[in-house]
Formats: sequence, C-alpha cells, structure tokens
Amino acid sequence: MTKFITHIATIEIPVTNLKNAINFYSEILGVKTHSLAAQSAMLTFSTKGVPTLYLVQTEENVSLSFKNTNNAVVHSIIDFYTPDLKGFYNWLKEKNVEVATLNINHDSGYGGFSFKDPDGNTFSACNILHPGQ
Repeated sequence: MTKFITHIATIEIPVTNLKNAINFYSEILGVKTHSLAAQSAMLTFSTKGVPTLYLVQTEENVSLSFKNTNNAVVHSIIDFYTPDLKGFYNWLKEKNVEVATLNINHDSGYGGFSFKDPDGNTFSACNILHPGQ
C-alpha cells in the first residue's frame, strides 16, 4: 500500500466565464477565492482536508458528468456534502439553479440530488458521511 497520496488536494473545473463562475461557486457553495489569475481561480472551503476548487476558463465546454451505460443514469463526478439536504435543495430551487429530483431513502434518511452550474457541469449533493469524514 502506498503512503504517497493522502488526500485529494484540488478538483479542477472547466468554466467558460470565470467571473460568473466565481460568483456562482461563492454564493452556492460558500467558498472563498484563495487566488485569482487572468483565466483561473483557486477557491477554498477553508476546512482542513477538504480539496480546493480550481476554476479554469476555457472555450472548450465539456460538462463534468458521465452516463452509466448499465442503467442510463447520468452521474456527477463530484458529490458535495450537506447536513441539510432538503434545505439545500429548496434553497437552490429558490436561486433558480437547475436541480434534479430529490431522492431520499425513507428507511435510512440518506439521499441526494444533482444540480448544475452555469456551464452545465453536473454536481451532486448528499447527506452521507463516509468513514473518516
């Protein structure tokens, strides 16, 4: 087992308009701008162990998602954690953010939903904490 990699440092996200993307991620996820360049920005949750988000302005608009060919479900690449899944879902809808159906397992109370940024990148929000989180 390797001891070289200990956690995820940065998640890189393609955006077509850096200023709009910074505003979206700052408002929706509550991140702060750590560093800013002409065509990129590093955003932080300011929480130890949580990766930064590196927004890179590009003309290539490739959405962060993939289709599971086993069941045709479109998956996000990144799932964000929230302790208040229903509250976050309703707040995003009030902000006119595109959201999918809220799915909650009635037995466990765990669930999630997907939402999109202004570039069509698909993300998910869930209320599930995994071991070590």
